[in-house]
Amino acid sequence: MSTIHLHLTTTATPEQYIAGLTDFGPGRSRLFGNSADAYLKVHHKGPSQADVTEGSNGIWERLHYDWSSLDRVVLTTIDSNVWGGASGHTYTFTRRPDGATEIDVAVVRDGKNFKGRLLGFILGTIGQRVVLSTPQAGALEITRQGDSVLVRKANAASN
Repeated sequence: MSTIHLHLTTTATPEQYIAGLTDFGPGRSRLFGNSADAYLKVHHKGPSQADVTEGSNGIWERLHYDWSSLDRVVLTTIDSNVWGGASGHTYTFTRRPDGATEIDVAVVRDGKNFKGRLLGFILGTIGQRVVLSTPQAGALEITRQGDSVLVRKANAASN
């Protein structure tokens, strides 16, 4: 199991960031590269919770979103083809006096099969670009640059 901690600073308010995070409409991949429109399915969306399947490049995850608190959003993995157990994401927001917002993100990756365990290990330990080949998805490029982690098909990658 790997836990990835990211820290972001944005001029967006927590409410604005949450609105983007919970906008499950077409074009979501422009904000979240690992959420391709072809994988996106909203099973339920209420005022402060949603049940959504999303993914890309052969990796999908069904997540329960809970944004009932204005300073935290919790995404719990319900099902996935690679992630299981304690997998999920937690976004914690802190307003700064200058109007900016600090965002702490914890991503837990608990692989439920060989592919998931391998991806979790790589995402948790490698800080550079990695290309890996899997029988189901072909070659995948995994890049970690600063606060971003991107998984995509290697033949579609640009350097």
